[in-house]
Amino acid sequence: MEYRQLGRSGLKVPELCFGCGTFGGHNNEFFKAWGAADVEEARKIIDICMEAGINLFDTADIYSDGASESVLGKAIDHLNREDLMISTKATFRLGKGPNDVGSSRYHLIQSAERSLKRLGTDYIDIYHLHGFDATSPVEETLRALDDLVREGKVRYIACSNFSGWHLMKSLSVSERYGWSRYVGHQVYYSLIGRDYEWELMPLALDQGVGALVWSPLGWGRLTGKIRRGQALPKDSRLQSKIVVEGGPQPDQEYLYKVVDAIDEVAKETGKTVPQIALNWVLRRPSIATAIVGARNEEQLRQNIGAIGWELTAAQIAKLDAASEVPLAYPYWHQRQFQERNPKPV
Repeated sequence: MEYRQLGRSGLKVPELCFGCGTFGGHNNEFFKAWGAADVEEARKIIDICMEAGINLFDTADIYSDGASESVLGKAIDHLNREDLMISTKATFRLGKGPNDVGSSRYHLIQSAERSLKRLGTDYIDIYHLHGFDATSPVEETLRALDDLVREGKVRYIACSNFSGWHLMKSLSVSERYGWSRYVGHQVYYSLIGRDYEWELMPLALDQGVGALVWSPLGWGRLTGKIRRGQALPKDSRLQSKIVVEGGPQPDQEYLYKVVDAIDEVAKETGKTVPQIALNWVLRRPSIATAIVGARNEEQLRQNIGAIGWELTAAQIAKLDAASEVPLAYPYWHQRQFQERNPKPV
């Protein structure tokens, strides 16, 4: 297992992180489609992760309405807390009250305290804003996060799903007041979703913000089970309308084109479709870790097989060509001035 620096921080994280969205999803339609592991099942998965060197576990307060955090907290109670890292998030609505949502001081401090209780720990290693709250002053948000760091309840802060200006404004405010800065950005990035490269990757490289990639298998589409001319597997989470509508929706022909290219590389390497898709993500600039999930031991071990080897330059070029899409403005225009504004990758 390779351990990488998380942005411009001193923290090293494993190149694979385990996503705990599959924990505790019994009473939530959206998360039940991803998995519903109980404490015993979660403990087995976590032990396999730890054995492989995956010691970073990602969850969020809204995952199964807090059940994911609760299951994770109980499933790690046999381990030394200092041997692992926990990443969780807040901002999205969890409750019916007017202040049960957003990135206000009120909601963030309340959410952090509740997450700590569910996780059964006294500190969170990486605390993310799950999304950008445009109604709360950035200064209020960052001061609250800085207070949590100073109190020892949070070690590092990060964001998720921000636009470029959201992140840059936040970094500027942190620098102005000497507050804790975001060292990580949890982003969607995959072979069938490369928008991250347009604005957020150059920003990450320039400002020292490491990417923690969620859904590197394209919302479950790069598992090797979805191919041209084949019916969607009955056990696929994409059978759920709420799951499909809640994530990226790539063009089907584009998806098949990328999968065809992955299949060609699979024949050359002897690796599986998800292993190739994950390895490609891990070769890109600014990537600190790729978050993988698993409903069972077999899926987890297959994902672990994505590391310890590297795609060749020719194979990467083949995958790049198959997955390239027309750029939005102003990015297509900027490509005409690569002499002074080069591509990040």
